[in-house]
Amino acid sequence: MLYEDAKAAIRLLKDAFGFTEVSVYEGEDGSVLHAELAYGNGMVMLGSKGRGGVFAKSMADAGPSGVYVVVEDTDAHHARAVEHGVEVLMPPTDQDYGSRDYMARDPEGNVWSFGTYAPGGAG
Repeated sequence: MLYEDAKAAIRLLKDAFGFTEVSVYEGEDGSVLHAELAYGNGMVMLGSKGRGGVFAKSMADAGPSGVYVVVEDTDAHHARAVEHGVEVLMPPTDQDYGSRDYMARDPEGNVWSFGTYAPGGAG
C-alpha cells in the first residue's frame, strides 16, 4: 500500500489497530521507502507515494484499497480503534456466514475490515 503520509499510516496501524512494526526503511528525504507491519501471522507492507519504481508507477492512479484482517476479539479491537479516533464505517456486526466484523476507514481513504472470519477454517 502507498500513502501520501506513510509515517502517519504507520502510527495509525500501530496505535489504533495493534500492528507491530517489523521494519521501516527511510530515504534521505525522510520518505518511507518500505515498511513492514505485522498482525498475528499476517503482514502489511507500505511506503510513501511518489518514490518511483514499477510498483509506484503501477499504483499511481489507484484508488483506496480494502484489507481484511483476522482478529480474535472484534469488539475489543473496535474499542481500541474508537479510542484513537478512527472513522468507523460499520460497528461490530454478526454476519450470516458466522463472522463478527467491523469496518473502518484510514485518513487516506483505505477501508480496513477486522473480524473473526478466517478463510479455509483457520482460526
